[in-house]
Amino acid sequence: MKTRILSVIAILVLSVTALQAQVEFGIVAGPNFQNMVGKDADGDKITNGLLVGFHAGVKANIPFAPDFYFQTGLLFSQKGSKNNIGLIPVKSSGDYNTTTRLSYIELPLHLLFRPELGNGHVLVGFGPYVAYGITGSQKTTVGSFSYEPEIKFKNEIDVSDYLTTAYAYYRGFDAGADIFAGYEFGFGLYAQLNAQLGLLNMVTSVQDYDGESNLKNTGFSVSIGYNF
Repeated sequence: MKTRILSVIAILVLSVTALQAQVEFGIVAGPNFQNMVGKDADGDKITNGLLVGFHAGVKANIPFAPDFYFQTGLLFSQKGSKNNIGLIPVKSSGDYNTTTRLSYIELPLHLLFRPELGNGHVLVGFGPYVAYGITGSQKTTVGSFSYEPEIKFKNEIDVSDYLTTAYAYYRGFDAGADIFAGYEFGFGLYAQLNAQLGLLNMVTSVQDYDGESNLKNTGFSVSIGYNF
């Protein structure tokens, strides 16, 4: 009996060791072209201006079948948009402009198809992501008056919080879907184009307010990475 138990333990240890030996770790970075789209307080559609940011972090490719991998990692990613206001989004005009930049820690959970092509590999993948806001900035200009409220991440606030200009509020948790395609060269360097669609409303709700405000993160990015 002891021999069987020791044999099972040995097999498990060898399996984990073999899997670790096959896992690829890498680094990645690149520019983000982000937006926040949705509806204003009256339910009318809003399309804001693109905001240029960046993403950077680490990734891991875990094989589970020939040419198929589970890809995850941890990224710092900037999102946001131009010409929106957080609690009650409004359309931009000549008298009103704002730029919102939100920074997240993001966890991708992707399925990666990576077949050989030439001296390298084609990269095609998709899957969900989850993220949490850690910091941000916002500058709003109304006519000749401008102010820069501090970003706070909250799911709900009361009316007194809403009336202050000292803070701008957004929901902290974000989640959505990614899709990407690219090419990895034989020496480990790769480039890919990513598209991202947020599925959660980022507008903080106000107690006793029933407006239809809704904003979701969306955009695309270019990634340059290296697999060790």
